[in-house]
Amino acid sequence: MKSVGLICEYNPFHNGHLYHLQKVKEMFPNDIIVLVVSGNVTQRGDVSVLTKWEKTEIALHYGVDLVVELPYVYASQSADIFCKGAIQLLSFLKVHAVVFGSEIGSIEPLIECAKTQLYSSRYQECLQYYLSQKENYPTSLSKALFDTTDISIHQPNDLLGLGYVKEILQNHYDITPITIPRTNSYHSTSFSGNISSASSIRMHFKNKENIENQVPSFVFPYLKEYHSLEDFFPYIRYKILSDPNLNQYETVDERIVNRLKTKIASAQTLEEFINQVKTKYYTYNRLMRMCSHILFSFTKEENQKWQNTHYLRILGFNEKGQQYLKEIKKDVSIPIITNYSNCKNQELDLEFRVTKILSLVQGSSLLEDELKRGPIMISKKESINFHFR
Repeated sequence: MKSVGLICEYNPFHNGHLYHLQKVKEMFPNDIIVLVVSGNVTQRGDVSVLTKWEKTEIALHYGVDLVVELPYVYASQSADIFCKGAIQLLSFLKVHAVVFGSEIGSIEPLIECAKTQLYSSRYQECLQYYLSQKENYPTSLSKALFDTTDISIHQPNDLLGLGYVKEILQNHYDITPITIPRTNSYHSTSFSGNISSASSIRMHFKNKENIENQVPSFVFPYLKEYHSLEDFFPYIRYKILSDPNLNQYETVDERIVNRLKTKIASAQTLEEFINQVKTKYYTYNRLMRMCSHILFSFTKEENQKWQNTHYLRILGFNEKGQQYLKEIKKDVSIPIITNYSNCKNQELDLEFRVTKILSLVQGSSLLEDELKRGPIMISKKESINFHFR
């Protein structure tokens, strides 16, 4: 059996994701579809509007065969680390290809830029120059690539796609990267047609506006209550005010600590706080991740310890996915776990810590699921053969 990999956040699952899945099925009609999905916290550091279990149920319903969790260690970090963890998991799962959406819509420029990042000394010189000018890392990367390749890479999904390709090349993984064009603007906040960005859907959902046409019919009933990192602002505020050693946490450096402590005292919301702290160098997304790492006490020491993935956590499968897992199991060099009690692992303990804190706002059922729930299994009858219109 051959398999193809997807890497998604599904925050939330929307019509664009359905389109993505259809394209993958058209390209690889006989392959097992393996999904690496971020859990309850996303790459921006925000809280996902769907839980990991809801994402799994939805993915299996729409034809994914096997769902694996991207741990918080990687899921809540910058593009490079996010990509490293996700591609490493797919390599353990023996996929022969990974398919992702991008704004650029073509794999050749992403491969050229990845090779430039890995092997060009001129690129490194340009990158260091822009960083020395206090540009943030994504902007410095984009400008350095344009200087050395004349290729513009600055959109979020292009940056992630570049990260996937770079990880594959750098580690000589036997995975073919394939990209398909995104069908909407990541930054657009308005609805045009029935495919919109996840960020625009979240904004309208937060404002209690109608999003029913922007998500598949199976997904809409899951979107009952909006949660975000904003809900945890009192806890973040307490940690910043009371912790004398903030720079122990991942992404927090000494230069920003005084600014954090000064601004947090008067801020009334997380958004207000971040907007007061942010600069050209400390971007909104970087500060969101920083607040997430502070909230969940994720330290630099822990991050250094877990530079590589140490387990595969299975969130769900259908019969085909279960059979595929049985086939590759003997060749997988890290533990495959099906629930929290299966494996004693400090990286997994961090996942539990994150869930405990999330449950303070989102309810004890979240914690119970983390402790006791095994993989979701659905039959062939429960998944659908869809055609996106």
